[in-house]
Amino acid sequence: MLFKNSKIVALSFSLLAGLLSFSIQTVQAKEMKSTYNGLTVNANVVLADGKTLADEVVLFIHGTTTHNGRETYKSIQKLLAENGISSVAPNLSLDVNDRHGEVDCTTLQSHTHDDAMAEIDFWVKWLAKQGAKSITLMGHSRGGNQTAWYSVEHDSDLIKKVVLVAPQTWSNAAEHNDYEKKYHVALQPLLARAEKLVKAGKGDTVLKHVNFIYCKDTNATAEAFVSYYRADERMDTPTLLKKATKPTLVIIGSADKVVADLAEKMATVNNPLVSRYIIDGSNHFFLDFFSEELVEQAVGFIQQ
Repeated sequence: MLFKNSKIVALSFSLLAGLLSFSIQTVQAKEMKSTYNGLTVNANVVLADGKTLADEVVLFIHGTTTHNGRETYKSIQKLLAENGISSVAPNLSLDVNDRHGEVDCTTLQSHTHDDAMAEIDFWVKWLAKQGAKSITLMGHSRGGNQTAWYSVEHDSDLIKKVVLVAPQTWSNAAEHNDYEKKYHVALQPLLARAEKLVKAGKGDTVLKHVNFIYCKDTNATAEAFVSYYRADERMDTPTLLKKATKPTLVIIGSADKVVADLAEKMATVNNPLVSRYIIDGSNHFFLDFFSEELVEQAVGFIQQ
C-alpha cells in the first residue's frame, strides 16, 4: 500500500467564548488547552499538511497513568500526519489540573478508570464543535480498553472506526494474583474495605499507605481503588469487543508480555466488525520500525 508523504504542520489555538483562533507554525505539534469539569485539560494536536480538524482525524488515548509525550505516542502522531491523517492526543486529567508527565504518586489518587470514558466523550464533542465529521478512536493499553468501552456504550455517527493498540486484558483471578505478586499484600481485604466504604456513600474516604496501580505506598480514595480493582468483565477488552458496533482493528505485538494473552483471547471474538493484526517481534510499546508497521495498518484500515 502506498501512502502520500506530507510534512507536519502544527495547530496552536485557544478556546475563547467557544471560538478558535489558529496559528500555523512549522513545528511538529502544538498543545491546546480547554476546560473540563473545572480543570484545565490539554492535548497534542498534529495536523497533516493541508488538513484541518474537519477532515479525517484520530482521537488517541494513552495508557495507564502515563501521558501523551511518550515516544510511542509522539511517533504514532507524526507518522499518521505523514500519511495524511491529523490527530488529537489528550492527556487524561487523572483529576489533576493541566496534567503533564507520569502520574505523581506523592499526591492523592482520586481518579477512576471510568473517568476516561467521560473525558473521551468530552474530546469527541469538542472535535464536533471544531467541525469534525469523521473520527477514528484510537487507544493504547488501558487507554485501548477505555476507548473500546466508550465505543461500545456511547455510539455516535461521528465515530467511523476504532483502532486498539495492545488493549488491556483482564480476569479477576489474574488481577488478584498480580497484585499480591507485585506488592506482597493480598488485594481482597483492601478491596472489600474500599467497596464497603463506597456502598456506605463514603467513596471519598482516603485509604492511606496503599499500593495503587503503579504507585507503591500512596494515598487513594476508596472510590478510586474500587474503580480500578473491582470485578467487572468490561475491563477485559476482548469481552467488550463481542458487542462492538463500529469497525474495529486490534493491533497485537507478538512479543508483548504486558497483555500476553491478548492474541489468545481475541481468537474467541466472533464479531464480523472486529479484525486483528499481529506485528511480529513487537513488545507492548511498538517503538521504531514497529510503529511504522502499526501506522501503516491503521491508516489502511481507516481509509478503507
